[in-house]
Amino acid sequence: MSETRIKTNYSSAIKQTSGGVHERWRLIKDRLARYGVIAGGLGVIVAIVLIFFYLLYVVFPLFLPASAEPVSQYEVPEPAIGKTVLLEMEEQNEVAARFTDTGQVVFFAVATGKPILTEAVKIPEGAQIVSFSQGSPVKDGAVIYGLSNGQAVIAKYQYKITYPDNIRVITPSLSYPLGDTPLVIDESGAPLEKIAVKIGRDASTIAAKTADKIRLSHFEIEKSLFEDEGSVTRTDSILDYSAANVADILIDKDEHNLYLLTSDGNLGLFDISDKSAPALMQEQNIVEAGHTITSVEFLNGDLSLMIGDSSGLVSQWSKVRDKLNHFALQEIRTFKVSDNAVILINSEQRRKGFMTLDTAGMLGIYHSTSERELIKMRAGNSRPIAAAISPRANAVLIQSEDDKINFLKVNNEHPEVSLSSLWRKVWYESYPKPDYIWQSSAANNDFEPKYSLTPLVFGTLKAAFYAMLVAIPLALMGAMYTAYFMTSKMRQFVKPSIELMGALPTVILGFLAGLWLAPTMEEHLSGFFLLFLLLPVSVLVFAYVWQFLPKTLLDEIPSGWEAALLIPVILLTGWLSFTVSVPLETLLFHGTLRDWFKSEFGIGYDQRNAMVVGIAMGFAVIPTIFSIAEDAIFSVPKHLTVGSLALGATPWQTMIKVVLLTASPGIFSAVMIGLGRAVGETMIVLMATGNTPVMDLSIFQGLRTLAANIAVEMPEAEVDSTHYRVLFLAALVLFMFTFIVNTLAEIIRQRLREKYSSL
Repeated sequence: MSETRIKTNYSSAIKQTSGGVHERWRLIKDRLARYGVIAGGLGVIVAIVLIFFYLLYVVFPLFLPASAEPVSQYEVPEPAIGKTVLLEMEEQNEVAARFTDTGQVVFFAVATGKPILTEAVKIPEGAQIVSFSQGSPVKDGAVIYGLSNGQAVIAKYQYKITYPDNIRVITPSLSYPLGDTPLVIDESGAPLEKIAVKIGRDASTIAAKTADKIRLSHFEIEKSLFEDEGSVTRTDSILDYSAANVADILIDKDEHNLYLLTSDGNLGLFDISDKSAPALMQEQNIVEAGHTITSVEFLNGDLSLMIGDSSGLVSQWSKVRDKLNHFALQEIRTFKVSDNAVILINSEQRRKGFMTLDTAGMLGIYHSTSERELIKMRAGNSRPIAAAISPRANAVLIQSEDDKINFLKVNNEHPEVSLSSLWRKVWYESYPKPDYIWQSSAANNDFEPKYSLTPLVFGTLKAAFYAMLVAIPLALMGAMYTAYFMTSKMRQFVKPSIELMGALPTVILGFLAGLWLAPTMEEHLSGFFLLFLLLPVSVLVFAYVWQFLPKTLLDEIPSGWEAALLIPVILLTGWLSFTVSVPLETLLFHGTLRDWFKSEFGIGYDQRNAMVVGIAMGFAVIPTIFSIAEDAIFSVPKHLTVGSLALGATPWQTMIKVVLLTASPGIFSAVMIGLGRAVGETMIVLMATGNTPVMDLSIFQGLRTLAANIAVEMPEAEVDSTHYRVLFLAALVLFMFTFIVNTLAEIIRQRLREKYSSL
């Protein structure tokens, strides 16, 4: 008896020891799981915070202010050779040139003013320099001297860069693109009081003013097949315009337009496409009464004139297309740069920025598109007489009346961006009115970047709206039926099948949407609309017929499987809609529905449009919303539904007034997660929208979303460029949008849970 008790006690001790070991292991596993969950949650939070700060780190330089720092000041090099009429600087900011009113050119070191080379322009003996003008510094780097005998001399400054012993050496020189023999502009020998030139590869144009005439001379070089020296064809004409008060002459880089400005503010625009017959296109006064034009300069690209006046105002005049499809000069923006007269305007060579100097020596740097005042500072103690801005816009040379040259370094990396240019309408060059435009790049440097994020945000919301319009009804109704009405056996097939759709790569959906759905919808547009009309009707008709079917047949159908019988009805309705669509369009619309929309309502049709995106992206979002909503509805405690039914409520009353209210936090979460999925979708909108950043509410027009725009343009963006940082700004906007929406959704979900937790 005692031996049996000992064995029993020993067995109990072993079991207790074994149970204690298992209990300890369970506690250890629970603790590890708890710490693992905490670590994972904290890791997610840290990752999100790091992403946010990295995006902010890349975007932040866009909004840093520009600055200018004086580097050196020195005496004007070679002051004895004449007064300065032009300062010019090469892009490395190492060598500059000073052109004088005596035809001398001195090249000097930018940092110290030490002369490097002094050369005389070949001015004929006995002739005096009367006028001077610079060609396009971007295109030709030429200057022209107008002489007292009616002749002109064109010289071209250039800089040759070599690397002997791996050391950069810049060698300046002068050349004569049209030969060193002076060109006779006025055969009578009248002095050329004002002059302008544009030098092209195969043609050059000179405009000159004498005391009583405005002359235009065009030189066309006809080269042989082997690029040998060819003959020169010259065309001369006299403009029908009073030369008395003309103070400035400008020719655009394409040599199609000639601008004549008088000191009292009158502007004449000539079309000189036909050099033998210049035509006056426009004449108007461009400054307020009592003020005069004190400076004028082309903005980069020669599409706009920057005109400074005696009141300290700089206005931008650009060619705008009117209602008759004709171009006319129009003032599109103004800058109040000073209370004194603006005497110098220098445009940047690669951007739409410009520099101003007034009579008091105040320096201002502005950007036309963003309408930003970037820098405003005093550049000297006396009146400036000449200035140059570096081709890279990172340095400035200013000569004052006291024969001092100031050299300043400029830090102005991202002048194109401002809050107004990102979010408000901007009046771009050659556009008829202010608008929201995204166009980040083009084929030439004259392009005006357009960085409006508004059409991208609009496209993102538009795509998400139509996707949710498709997804929410289908997903929620499907979740309600699957979780509450469907038999468990059928649910075992339906729920995994729909959830499996979520694993389908979106690139496949985008591929199908772009290459199959879009052409099909274009061909059978009326079929899609007819399907929306016939499908509810066919379902109602089927439900009406259902009640008249024999009871023996109805008893054969298992409860909860009735919806499966709707599949043939839906397929038949879809087949019928698409079959009759083309004949129906021909009969009712005498052509296609697309053409009818265009002719009757002016609504255009793009093959890849918001309707295609809504359908394709809707099917991508459906599994997410369905799965979460179905789980929420299915998890509603059974005693609530049973109690409701026991009190006499119908199944639908129970669903609407009990189940949906209890499951509302989960349903709301499903919808918000689906919205986040739609907002961040990339591949479907990339392949099925046409990627047109337009703001059009029409369901038949394309769009471009923030995510698709980043995917398309980020590989082409230069690292740390304005374009690159604006794309990161778009990513930050997308990040903040989803973060704010999800935060609000979580707050609302918690309140719904608290409100209906007592049910």
